[in-house]
Amino acid sequence: KALSALRCRDTGGAVICTACGRQTQTVMEDVGTGYGRRMCSKRVAFFLCLTLGVFGAHKFYEGKTGMGVLYLFTAGLFLVGVIADMVSILTKPDPYYIYYML
Repeated sequence: KALSALRCRDTGGAVICTACGRQTQTVMEDVGTGYGRRMCSKRVAFFLCLTLGVFGAHKFYEGKTGMGVLYLFTAGLFLVGVIADMVSILTKPDPYYIYYML
């Protein structure tokens, strides 16, 4: 999809510079697709995973409520999921984006 097709969900204005591709706002939606994306901080997600990962805090932070509840009732998928998520979060760029349905 062309960079010019990304629009601000609130104002409808362009949120990505078509010349350089740099993002100018954090909450975006891809016009016409029914999907949007949300910016998350790598540091916050890692800290939540490290300290409250068995309760799924990092999943709730990312907006993944279903996975958060699953982690809550399975102690972070018996700690294996928490360790895998720590490695996964460390390999992501800062900031990273979570895609969701509108």
